[in-house]
Amino acid sequence: MKADACRSCGAGLGRTVFDLGSVPLANEYPTSEQECKTEQRYPLKVRLCEQCWLLQLEEAVSPSRLFSDYAYFSSYSDTWMSHAKQFVDNSRERCHLDERSLVVEVASNDGYLLRHFVALGIPVLGIDPAENVVPTALAAGVPTEVGFFGLDLAERLAERGVAADLVVANNVFAHVPDTNDFAAGLARVLKPEGILSIEFPELATMLLGTQFDQIYHEHVFYFSLLSCESILRRNGLRVIDVEPLATHGGSLRVVACHDSAGHHAETSVSTKREQEGQLGLAGTEAYDAFAFAANRRAASVRSFLEHAATSGRTVVGYGAAAKGNTLLNYCGVSTREIGYVVDRSPHKQGHFLPGTHLPVFAPDKLLSDRPDYVIVLAWNLLDEVQASLPEVREWGGSFVTTMPSLTVLA
Repeated sequence: MKADACRSCGAGLGRTVFDLGSVPLANEYPTSEQECKTEQRYPLKVRLCEQCWLLQLEEAVSPSRLFSDYAYFSSYSDTWMSHAKQFVDNSRERCHLDERSLVVEVASNDGYLLRHFVALGIPVLGIDPAENVVPTALAAGVPTEVGFFGLDLAERLAERGVAADLVVANNVFAHVPDTNDFAAGLARVLKPEGILSIEFPELATMLLGTQFDQIYHEHVFYFSLLSCESILRRNGLRVIDVEPLATHGGSLRVVACHDSAGHHAETSVSTKREQEGQLGLAGTEAYDAFAFAANRRAASVRSFLEHAATSGRTVVGYGAAAKGNTLLNYCGVSTREIGYVVDRSPHKQGHFLPGTHLPVFAPDKLLSDRPDYVIVLAWNLLDEVQASLPEVREWGGSFVTTMPSLTVLA
């Protein structure tokens, strides 16, 4: 689905900000060498709308291709589970939730978040398109429907009497090509005085931190408050709070409600608007600077891996993460530079990384092989990874992070 016009406001798309070439899907892991040979590749080019300042993929892959069978299970990250629990505790108080309330989560994955509401006796409904993931949520006691969310599904839910006190859309707003239809659906299932909570990786953090590995086919959009607010406003919703988060290398939580609701906006909203204005997000210089810095970061990764290979040092990757796949493919990495990758998720073990075809094993293999370097590809989980593997430093190995620049951690 190639777009010449902005998917939000319809204006013609302007400059190309970053072009990563033609690459495989970041969360599609071949199961055999034969599948490695036949994997499909898709263009991955990011363009900027100079009308509403929404950064977006020029060409989006069909959501059914991406999400019907999904390799990512949220509950395998301790950091993310802790984040979810804290959100639930805070939301219960903020939204005055009890056994008479309803929480709806769009893209609820394996029930990682809603299970905490269930434990509190608060009714929930999860919605997720991944048929392979939903059974895990059901087994955890989380009522979940299989489907792609939008206005059509929202209308059908509303006809059944579904009306939510809290609608959660964490790390999904950037995934849906028809963003106006998605926002209209969120508004449809929200009670007149209900609260909508959205989380997404923050554009400003991505630009300033040269996080080009946040770019992959699942992320059709790269949101600022500026561009997000434009979509919500167009669909009858207004922002009442904004909160910076540490998740995913720097995210925003945007809290919204119906235009007609009685909730008052916090000063955090105007503060964030001012910050984005000062950063120049409604201009082109910040985006041009990002492309230059991103290529410099990629060059440092290539240089380190090449030097390690020629010096006979062994390197293993930690985290079969989508962002890691973007980085490795853009840097042209092969098994010559990184022997393999380890990951906690059994759904990725025994597979290969897309594009680079590095094999994926359980973390036990790393402990037995004792490599010189462990490069943390899921760099947003760096602290968690280091804490879980103290043995690496005991045998004289080192962790390596590529963010904000390549650093060997003593």
